[in-house]
Amino acid sequence: MPPLSDKFGRPITDLRISITDHCNYKCVYCRTGNEGALYGDLPFADYLRMVRVLVGMGIQKVRITGGEPLLRKGVVEFIRELAQLRDLEGEALDLALTTNGHLLPEMAVPLKQAGLRRVTVSMDAVDPDRFARITRVASGFDNVLAGIRAARRAGLWPLKVNCVLMRGFNEDQIIPFGMFAREEGVVVRFIEFMPLEEDRLWSPQTVVTLDEIVKRMAEYRPLVEIPRERSETARRFRFDDGVGEIGIIAPVSHPFCGHCSRIRITSDGKIRTCLFSVWDHDLHGRMRNGASDAELEDYIHGVVQKKEERHHIGEPDFVPASRTMVHIGG
Repeated sequence: MPPLSDKFGRPITDLRISITDHCNYKCVYCRTGNEGALYGDLPFADYLRMVRVLVGMGIQKVRITGGEPLLRKGVVEFIRELAQLRDLEGEALDLALTTNGHLLPEMAVPLKQAGLRRVTVSMDAVDPDRFARITRVASGFDNVLAGIRAARRAGLWPLKVNCVLMRGFNEDQIIPFGMFAREEGVVVRFIEFMPLEEDRLWSPQTVVTLDEIVKRMAEYRPLVEIPRERSETARRFRFDDGVGEIGIIAPVSHPFCGHCSRIRITSDGKIRTCLFSVWDHDLHGRMRNGASDAELEDYIHGVVQKKEERHHIGEPDFVPASRTMVHIGG
């Protein structure tokens, strides 16, 4: 079969696979603070088979997500096994991981040694008190900062720090994060708040948009946009003096669906063709019932042909995703 693509002609080269929906944080833009994990984790051997089949269909980039993936015992060995896979061109996979960073100080070196290339750390304030208010974890800030620095020393690069901006919570952190990017030598990426939280309280008024971020940052130093790949989710900027990079992921104000190259697998083995899908596609169920790799490939091809053209955030006909972010995989 030819490499995987959808009915709109978009090549599908990126996979995000969640290995748990457990998390040790309760961030206000994600969790209610009451709900725990809702779906079971699978054996790593099952995730490995799913990835192997998809790599044989054209996947080149694999990002491990959660929940908090570093909570899973055996994650380092899982990454070591993934690092042995080769894409259709015979190249090693671009292996990355998204984490809240809490367990990263001790795990950065083993992850790098196992074959992980890059890490993205979620960190929604550079002020410890504001951080605690958002995460609802009193003592997490120092761990996350230590994790960022440990990942940088280990060579997990480029190191990205993601901040979800919410009006009324942390929009005053824009300039401090610009300073943080320059001082720590990391790429800070601001993410527009999306309607994926368990509380289901999202409204357009809570979104801090790309244009507002750029304008606010210019009060500190002007940003200059730099080139990016068409399938990249973030618009990329450098400061005018060339020191420090900022990314802005703006699915609400500047959607990028037309060049989407991603599919997702949830921790319980369901394919999701879009963050905002209202359907799950049970890949693991077919594995459990004895499907061969060839049968799984046929099924995946059929699912990808159902990939949505775009999301409908903010439109009158918008229907919330059937799962919230922590139960999809970030």
